[in-house]
Amino acid sequence: MAMANLIEIGKIVNTHGIRGEVKVTPWCDDPTIYCDLSYFYAAGQKYEILRARVHKSSVIIELDGVVGIDAAIAMRNKVITIERDVLGDLDDGVYYICDLIGVAVENDDGQALGNIKDVIKTGSNDVYVLTSGVLVPALKDVILEVDITEKRMTVRLPDGLLDLN
Repeated sequence: MAMANLIEIGKIVNTHGIRGEVKVTPWCDDPTIYCDLSYFYAAGQKYEILRARVHKSSVIIELDGVVGIDAAIAMRNKVITIERDVLGDLDDGVYYICDLIGVAVENDDGQALGNIKDVIKTGSNDVYVLTSGVLVPALKDVILEVDITEKRMTVRLPDGLLDLN
């Protein structure tokens, strides 16, 4: 298992019931991907997925070898990872958050604005938090160009946005 190839896709946050199912907070736009996975890693250990279902904003998962409430409790707070290639290709203009962290952002006039240090999920659109404190809404008319390989992004901020930060 090549660690560099793994990406974080969620976190086990609690138990569900007494038979050993775990409740997962997905770190992805589409939590149904868990229903298509046959396994994932948690704390470096591979777990086979026996059953997964979306429940509200979480995913309830039954794992092979995790039987009973005590075993499920032991899984709490573990981050879930999977190999990047298992998830398949992303659509154009869609990026993994881990690939955006550290990207240098500049205005369309060449002004450096900072590097992306966090992504806030607002529901309607993501917001990129820059090291300078600038907040950049992830909207098509704001994000002009993204080059993940070069770790660069060019944006056109709405008038007055820099004044508000």
